[in-house]
Amino acid sequence: MFKGRTVTLLVLVAMVVSSLLTVTLTGQWSLAGSGQLSSGLFADIGGQSKSDIKKIETALDLVSKNYVEKVDRNKLVDGAINGMMNALEDPFSSYMAGATAQQFSEQIEGSFTGIGAEVSMENGSVVVISPIKGSPAEKAGIKPKDILLSVNGESFEGLTLNEAVSKIRGPKGTEAKIKVKRDGAVEALEFTIVRDDIALETIHARMEQDHVGIIEITEFSMNTANRFKKELEALEKQGMKGLVIDVRNNPGGVLPIVIEMAEQFVPKGKGIVQVEDKNGRRDATLSDGSSKPYPIVVITNKGSASASEILAGALQESAGAKLVGEPTYGKGTVQSSYSQEMGDGSMLKITIAKWLTPNGEWIHKKGIEPDIAVSQPAYFSVAPINKEKNFKYDMLGEDVKNAQLMLKGLGFDPGREDGYFDKNTERALKKFQSSHGIEASGMLDAKTIEKMESSLIELIRDPKNDAQLNRAMEEVRKEITAAASNK
Repeated sequence: MFKGRTVTLLVLVAMVVSSLLTVTLTGQWSLAGSGQLSSGLFADIGGQSKSDIKKIETALDLVSKNYVEKVDRNKLVDGAINGMMNALEDPFSSYMAGATAQQFSEQIEGSFTGIGAEVSMENGSVVVISPIKGSPAEKAGIKPKDILLSVNGESFEGLTLNEAVSKIRGPKGTEAKIKVKRDGAVEALEFTIVRDDIALETIHARMEQDHVGIIEITEFSMNTANRFKKELEALEKQGMKGLVIDVRNNPGGVLPIVIEMAEQFVPKGKGIVQVEDKNGRRDATLSDGSSKPYPIVVITNKGSASASEILAGALQESAGAKLVGEPTYGKGTVQSSYSQEMGDGSMLKITIAKWLTPNGEWIHKKGIEPDIAVSQPAYFSVAPINKEKNFKYDMLGEDVKNAQLMLKGLGFDPGREDGYFDKNTERALKKFQSSHGIEASGMLDAKTIEKMESSLIELIRDPKNDAQLNRAMEEVRKEITAAASNK
């Protein structure tokens, strides 16, 4: 199995809780030179905190005593806190009740239950930040920026992020039929994902030809730095001459972890990241590590976010690494989680700072541009086709367009990919059907669709078709050759 890059419609897991795309500060964390973070939930805010709290308590009492029906006081309190966080209009600040907070902690520790998609609430919509590499969400075809509309017929409209996530969650082995709005698609797409439990393995490493090592990082959890160090040392002992680090569809994680990993490549005294507090004061984290004698290339895409961007920026600006692939997501803020202060198992996750690259660039909503831009073939991002309908000559639509993209990728080029089912598309489809032992009807039915999708999965699973990875390896090999010729 090509770990971390396998794309398959067989789904294993269900949705990660809340908006987990964060550079997270765990425990009691302070920013050196930027002042101590307050340990109290209601720190002094200009002498008005007491009157503000009194106002909240008064509203709570008035509703509890006077509302026409029986009131669940805990529900009111949770609603008030959710309202407070929503008022920030920050998709990365949120409130999590006890069960959700526990799931968040498990995610940081490196295991979770979900479909494997990091989500946030943006303008009232549940938006996918990134599917985790190798996750059921990625395998089913969920993409960054997808807007989740409903699950099993239940709309997310008007729900909080946690309410939407709770509907997506469910017993292991059950299906989550998720409707998705995707930019460029005329109609909503539907994905069927089977819920399950999974322990998240965040590091996958292997050695390729010419002693080029590849390490894929799916997330920056608490155990990721140790796993990364062990795999890196193992590759170096095998005589590695160059390294490719793959952070595609990596949604982020814990700040100290990514700093620890970056130090293994950034020379001592050079910058890894800068953190800027609400008053504009900056604290620069300088490396205490050392550089490597071999070339390094980092692969990114629009699902590479947060901590992934910190690593990519640090290696690009301070370690001479090249970035290959697509621009990153563009998430340049830091969150801190507060659970002990809440006292009841719930948690607040609050944006407390900005982060900047070593050169002082704030990449928020912009991302980091690669040194070498490479896009994947179109069939890598094709959406599933509706299997409840048959498609034939003279029909028009998004599903036909996706079928045309699939046929082209599979070597049965219909000559067009605009969604019109013409005679050439019919001929290409008949050739595909004949080559796979299916009646050559020229009609796109469920049996044909299933075979096309399974064939496409095999195509995407084969690393030789990964244009970004191949270009990154080509660049590393070129630098290895150049270094050897200069000796």
